[in-house]
Amino acid sequence: MVTVDGMGTIDLRTQIREFLSSRRARLTPDQAGLPAYGGNRRVAGLRREEVAMLAGVSVDYYVRMERGSLAGASDSVLDALATALQLDEAERDHLFSLARQSGPHRPRARRNASTVRPVIRQILDAVTDAPAWVRNGRHDILAMNQLARALYAPVLADPRRPANTTRFVYLDPAAQDFFVDYEKIARDSAAMLRLEVGRSPHDQDLVALIGELSMHSEAFRQRWASQDVRFHRSGSKRLRHPIVGQLDLDFESLEIPSEPGFYLNIYTAAAGTPTADALKLLASWAASQENLVTEKSAVR
Repeated sequence: MVTVDGMGTIDLRTQIREFLSSRRARLTPDQAGLPAYGGNRRVAGLRREEVAMLAGVSVDYYVRMERGSLAGASDSVLDALATALQLDEAERDHLFSLARQSGPHRPRARRNASTVRPVIRQILDAVTDAPAWVRNGRHDILAMNQLARALYAPVLADPRRPANTTRFVYLDPAAQDFFVDYEKIARDSAAMLRLEVGRSPHDQDLVALIGELSMHSEAFRQRWASQDVRFHRSGSKRLRHPIVGQLDLDFESLEIPSEPGFYLNIYTAAAGTPTADALKLLASWAASQENLVTEKSAVR
């Protein structure tokens, strides 16, 4: 379960403590290039004093950091700590985010904006050959073009708005049929949400979403407890669509500079592939469905 402080926001000290201790526990002395003296170690991973030595800080200072106090830690100290714990790029980003949010002037609890400017919707509508949509860090779907609405029809079946892809992944049984590689999708979704916690721990909608998922999904609770974080920038995704069958798609997720915290997701397929043909079929089906709706509205 996510720990919340008295202001109704995510408890940063707990997040820091659990993240650092989990990264320390997974790293053995051999992996860190340290001799493992004696055969009766009480911890599987590194000891605190070993991390402190590798990072070039005092044991007392590292203990304070692992207890949740990153306020005032310099970039050089954070970088040395990240190197000592062999953090990857996403984990490094998460560590620095937690440190920034731990500063003396903590931002007030807030709700992240969820309104997309008309020009962004115009851009989406101008993309006609590929599914495209805008999401925020909570994985709320904020705007979509026609083909994206057709592609993600199973996600949009939930009447709640904005639709949320991670809620769909963990709370809707249809997700296991829709996502061919469901276990990977579920793992990545939780890790991406954990990354957002470091960036926006005072987002009350984010707190509420994590609370909902934790309450209703044992699978989410287990993956959340892993403390893993992951970027979502590009890659491939396999979907099993109810109208056109399996789609093997490439995706790019691009942060929108004019809308901090908003991301443009675009799915494509190489020309001449079965998936490219299926997307054309899906686009034709989506257009026919929209025309049908328009005709029904005109009759009324």
